[in-house]
Amino acid sequence: MRTDSSPGTLPAREHLPATDAGTPVLDVVIPVYNEEKDLQPCVRRLHEHLTRTFPYAFRITVADNASTDTTPLVAARLEAEIPEVTSFRLEQKGRGRALRTVWSASEAPVLAYMDVDLSTDLNALLPLVAPLISGHSDLAIGSRLARASRVVRGPKREFISRAYNLILRGSLQARFSDAQCGFKAIRRDVAQVLLPLVEDTGWFFDTEMLVLAERAGLRIHEVPVDWVDDPDSTVHIVRTATDDLRGVWRIGRALATGSLPLDRLTRPFGDDPRDRDLPDVPKGLARQLVGFCVVGGLSTLFYLVLYSTFRQFSGSQIANVLALLVSAVANTAANRRLTFGVRGRGGAVRHQAQGLVVFGIGLALTSGSLAALGAATDTPAHSTELAVLIAANLAATVLRFLLFRAWVFPDRGEPASDGGPTVVAACPPSSRAPRTTPPYGPLPTRPAPDRQQAYEPSYPRPYQPTHQTTQVRAGEAAADGDRRDATVRLQPVRPHHDTDPGDPR
Repeated sequence: MRTDSSPGTLPAREHLPATDAGTPVLDVVIPVYNEEKDLQPCVRRLHEHLTRTFPYAFRITVADNASTDTTPLVAARLEAEIPEVTSFRLEQKGRGRALRTVWSASEAPVLAYMDVDLSTDLNALLPLVAPLISGHSDLAIGSRLARASRVVRGPKREFISRAYNLILRGSLQARFSDAQCGFKAIRRDVAQVLLPLVEDTGWFFDTEMLVLAERAGLRIHEVPVDWVDDPDSTVHIVRTATDDLRGVWRIGRALATGSLPLDRLTRPFGDDPRDRDLPDVPKGLARQLVGFCVVGGLSTLFYLVLYSTFRQFSGSQIANVLALLVSAVANTAANRRLTFGVRGRGGAVRHQAQGLVVFGIGLALTSGSLAALGAATDTPAHSTELAVLIAANLAATVLRFLLFRAWVFPDRGEPASDGGPTVVAACPPSSRAPRTTPPYGPLPTRPAPDRQQAYEPSYPRPYQPTHQTTQVRAGEAAADGDRRDATVRLQPVRPHHDTDPGDPR
């Protein structure tokens, strides 16, 4: 019986291969809105740090969110002066929209972003992306709430950050520690499948992405960071907190109703060859042992209660037979459903009959133990009888599990799920996988030396998702989960002043 999930569309993680010096391995996106003052020192400092410490080719992308000051001019000047810098213009605001747009169009295998204020110490950048390059993790985040982190910020922001993460843990069972730190990275193959499921285009984008990734079983690596608060931040705290709470409610409702196709994001069970399917190795043994122990513990308590009840008006042997018979029927039914995952009524009578044979073995062990106790003493105490029965039941439990697994409920393949038969359907990419052509324009290639000459963007090879096989119930239609915001238009930055007002946030 298989207990691992469907392999989905993501292959097993692998270390990124060595590439030519001109091919960027890392694309660091800096989303900005009216940051004419901080943009140039941020980009130059980041470029100097990457040039000095990062062992792979990289690119820095400035994602301008409809700025109304001279930010586009600063970005264009940096692009002209620094070969590794590219600028990108969006006509709509939203940090999430900027990240999803640029990440969807980038050809770099590792995608990252950081805030323009560089509140996070850049020494954490290489530890952030190294697990993604090595294939160990799918996403990586900086955490200001880790024990090893050193953070300088006011009590108001500290309280809001910790309260928000407590809400995520309590409502969405999130296990990551810091959702809103502006210091994250993701593998491109994961982003191509995950981003279409992320609906938010603002500040909740990070949280939604992390929650979906965690629920799908992707590995999230956390890096303790040194972080200094920016006193000149323009983030509207109250409005952002309100939008985040709305996002938490929306995601919680979607997870509760099962409307998110998270099976797209699952990877094979175990990337290590030692964890893959091997001949003659039992499948699902660990989960079945846990289920059998839980059911066995409850059945033992039920048996002892019945024995104590029947012992009031009968001898020990008769009370033992009656209690063991009733508890054996309940135990077989519970193990059939909970431990071995057998659904429906088919074969229930046969399973109970086989369970009674196993019951006979347990009866022989417990009755023999009581007989031995009676031979040892004429009037054994009730507590002594219970202790002997517990020991005998423990011995019978081991044998019962082996017989259940090998004889009563043998592994005959995947069981059908509740609610109807399960069919295996080969889902074409158009119905269960992301689009083969990204809806946003790709990042433009660097123009010719003549910077005044207009250039045409070069379109990278479109993403081709793996043709997948997934399980769906009979008669259930596969829903299209692609929720990309198709209204965003991307344009290369031109040296002009754009006065689109945009959202004040």
